Amino acid sequence: MKPGKSRAFNYDLDFRNTDFRKNPELYRIGKGEQGVLLVEPYKSEILPHWRFKTPEVARESSEHIYGLFLDYLRHNDFVGADMARKFLQMGYTRSRRYANHRTGQKYRGPVPDDKKGQSGAHGRDQLPLDPDPVKAESARIFKARWEEAKENETYKKLMTEFRATYES
Repeated sequence: MKPGKSRAFNYDLDFRNTDFRKNPELYRIGKGEQGVLLVEPYKSEILPHWRFKTPEVARESSEHIYGLFLDYLRHNDFVGADMARKFLQMGYTRSRRYANHRTGQKYRGPVPDDKKGQSGAHGRDQLPLDPDPVKAESARIFKARWEEAKENETYKKLMTEFRATYES
């Protein structure tokens, strides 16, 4: 495996009965937001604070989640910090989706059954843009915190150590 690259996220784990705080060796960083709504106990700790309806709500949410990120770092809990980083990223990506498409629907028609759970258009037409400047500001707020988390030196150090220990 190339240095700095993560193993694929393992969707075959029993997420309902796995405590990743007690079993960090089972966690895989994956790509982007993979596992953000699966990995416990972090999902349950972070999700209740994840909101982006207005810039004020997004600011409060992103600050709280960033505070959790810093707490996880203080406890050398890379998995928790990475999950908080993923929630910040998801705050950005979901806000951007609604900033571009007020309904949140990017493509026309349902996802084909054989493509469910995958990203992409899957042959469907993209709906026209319907910009929402309020959600665009929410996205900007989350993006700034997400970038701050990604560039945190302690986070980067713990990621390097995690990869060397569990993903090599």
